[in-house]
Amino acid sequence: MQQWLKEVARGKKGSKDLPYEETVEIAETMLTNQATDAQIAAYLVAERIKMETPEELLAFIHTLQKHADRFELSKEMQQQTIDFVGPYNGRNSFAATIPVSILLAEHGIPAFLSASDTLPPKYGTSLKEVIKALGLASDTDKATNEARFAQHRFAFADTEKYCLPLASIRSIRKEIGVRTLFNTVEKLVNIAQARNVMLGAFHRTAINNLAHVFKQLDYDHVFLVQGLEGSEDVPVHRNSFVFDWTPDGLESFSVKPKDYGLYSEDYDKSVKLSAEEQAAIVRSVFAGEALPEHQYYYYQILLNAGLRYYLFKVTNSIEEGIELADQQIKSGKAMEKLQQLQKDKCEVS
Repeated sequence: MQQWLKEVARGKKGSKDLPYEETVEIAETMLTNQATDAQIAAYLVAERIKMETPEELLAFIHTLQKHADRFELSKEMQQQTIDFVGPYNGRNSFAATIPVSILLAEHGIPAFLSASDTLPPKYGTSLKEVIKALGLASDTDKATNEARFAQHRFAFADTEKYCLPLASIRSIRKEIGVRTLFNTVEKLVNIAQARNVMLGAFHRTAINNLAHVFKQLDYDHVFLVQGLEGSEDVPVHRNSFVFDWTPDGLESFSVKPKDYGLYSEDYDKSVKLSAEEQAAIVRSVFAGEALPEHQYYYYQILLNAGLRYYLFKVTNSIEEGIELADQQIKSGKAMEKLQQLQKDKCEVS
């Protein structure tokens, strides 16, 4: 590791970007217990200062994929599946992607979610915690999870159980406490081997950087959202940009909640929702209770579902997608799907 640290850790002006092949060697060394904790921490901090190149990110993604125990789905299932990947350091805001994925699954669209226990620097509420609070399966083995996914079109995976090298560096990430390249690459391990992925990104620069990475990965479609807290969820108190990547190029458009009658000012970024609170909101919305204090979350579920139905070509417009999601909730189909998933988890357990 020392030879590589001398290249990347010379300071912001003297540091050197390393090519893909060398970075693969670094990743293998770090992820197979051949480097010390101090060396790994030094490399991660140096890369954070230097800023990772697309080639360096790709090298780590490929190495993690090589060491991951990924799903073995049919080609047809891979082409239909959408992998929803949010920030692994958790969220303080409502994770609309969970109830929205349940709506998609109820309509027959395979929706896959993954996360781990919360991480620094945010230490927010993780998707894994919310999944557990909802009474859904989170710790099943791969064979059971694959079968469940094929049957119900919904699955969640604890990434560190499917990619052990990520678990091996957790303590280092917690000790240094800052964002590292793993905050990006862990999202693209693609446990389901889906051909479509939706993820969040903060800045246009980061999005353009990732566009170079996607060219070397097995995706047909990538949707990047400037959502809440770097997630794939668009908010309803402000406008958001959505970027649609295919091998042919990158396009973008703006999503404006006011255009769909779903604008709400009731967003307080100082509030951190617990997993139990989020689960209670999902159950309440799906039960059709229409509580005033849950209006923001209801609007957010509708807008994100409508957007995804449109992007995944289920409907011809976002408006039609919103209507479809609203009908799923009001008819009781959403709650029935949630209960079905809860029952399946109990039967397997």
